[in-house]
Formats: sequence, C-alpha cells, structure tokens
Amino acid sequence: MRLGVVGMLPADFRDIDANHLEAIAALRLTGAGFHSPGELLGKVKTAECDQVAAEFASVGIDLVQFGIGFGECLFDPDEEVRERVLDKIRRGLEVGRDLGAHVVLIRTGSLNAAGSYSPCRDNHTPESRQRLIQSLREVADKAESVDTTVVVETHLLTIMDSPETNAQVLEAVGSKRMKVVMDYVNHFQTLHQVYDSSPRLHHIFDCMGPISTVGHCKDLMPSDGLVLHLDEAIPGDGELDIAVALKRWQEFYPDGYMLLEHLPNEMYPRASANTHDIAAAADIDIH
Repeated sequence: MRLGVVGMLPADFRDIDANHLEAIAALRLTGAGFHSPGELLGKVKTAECDQVAAEFASVGIDLVQFGIGFGECLFDPDEEVRERVLDKIRRGLEVGRDLGAHVVLIRTGSLNAAGSYSPCRDNHTPESRQRLIQSLREVADKAESVDTTVVVETHLLTIMDSPETNAQVLEAVGSKRMKVVMDYVNHFQTLHQVYDSSPRLHHIFDCMGPISTVGHCKDLMPSDGLVLHLDEAIPGDGELDIAVALKRWQEFYPDGYMLLEHLPNEMYPRASANTHDIAAAADIDIH
C-alpha cells in the first residue's frame, strides 16, 4: 500500500512549491492531497494546474486527492441550488484532470443549513435519496467525459449513512467513475463497535472495499459527554485495530493510497511514524 497526507500545503494550491512537497517526502509519504473552494475554480487557469503538476512530479510526490469545497446540498429540493453546485463540481472535475489528481473528492451535503455533516431527518427520505442519485449520475457523466474518478466522502450523519447505503447508492448510479472514500472511522455507530473494532472494520471493508479507490487513515477515541462522542485520533493513539484496517486495504489495493488527515501540521510526523510502525509489525509493505 501507499501512504500520503491531506494537509501540509498552502490554502491556495497554486502556491504549492517544492519546499512544501519535500517536507511531505521527508515523512516517508509519497502522496498528498488538498481542497479548494468551488467558487475559486472558475478563475484557475490550465497553465497554473500544469505548474502545480510539474512541482509534484519534480519531487516524486503523487497528487492523490483533489477536493472540491462547497456548502450546497446535492439533493436540495431547489433545482437551482442543485444546478449551482453541479456547475462547481463539473468545473472541479476539469481542474482535477488538469492537475493530474488520482481522484476528485466531493461531499453530499445536508438539508441542515449548519453544514455538510450536520444531521437532518429529511436527509433520509426516499425523495432525498432519489434526488441524490440523480445528481450523482450527472456528476458521473461529467467524470466519464473527462476521464476522471470521483470519490464521495460519506459519514453516518449524512444521507450516505452506512456501508450498506453506500453500496446501494453507487449501484443505483451505475458508473465505474463513481466511488466512495474508505474513511472507515466515519461508520462506527456504537461504543461497543469502537472497543471491539475488528468485526466492524471487517464489515465496513466487506461492503465498501469493492467500491473504494482511496482511503483515509485515522483512529477513534471516545470522549466525555452524556451522549456518545467519538473523536478522531492519530493512528495508534485511539481504540481501533489499525492493523486490521491496513491489512484489509492492502488486500483490496496493494498499490492504493491511504491518506492521513485532519491534524495540525506538527502532528503528521507522529501520525506517519505510527502508521509505518503498525504496518511493519503487521508485515504490510508501505512503498
């Protein structure tokens, strides 16, 4: 398997230079990813993408994941809202192609105006799912036309709320260019699953492994509160059996990337070292 990071790069990807990428390579990471606001992408020029791609190539770092940022919901009942976000995604797919990114990441959004990962009862109606499938099919059409792969970030608080739902939605979309992110921490539903994580990890990988192409490598740690709170943690610092996750990923994608993310820059050295140590102890080759 391969290991990379989403982070350690400037907010505007056009400012990336060799120094940023060499700092990533120094952590024994061979890939990187970043996000960009959808509103910015209309101003991005092909020559700027070519320059960023050249910087990655010069250091030997793969541009694994390019994320499109937007606040709208892909299954909003308002057709104008859906068309607005679809336009951002279509342009983002063109930029991702020009950058040479392995995948372009999107989110589903939520009918809760508070944010993409904020729960809402109406997210889970049959009508919402049908609108989502229609929007994703339009995204897939564009992805197919520009020869780019889209990955959807899913989470138990979103419309794509379980490994089973992920498989059902992608089957309905019916495109080889539409995948989901193997972000396994997003699909732990109970404290018991966290404390006895191997069965849940196997289930997640059984359902989502065949429909993924890139993964996110993180751990989980319960935190205090009168209801269940699960916080992300550095791999090896939480409760999950990370070795199981890495083994299952290796089975599906021996040359596929898992990406460290959601950490301050100063924590990525420990995250990389921990992941390499866990992999080595499990006889998993990170190359």
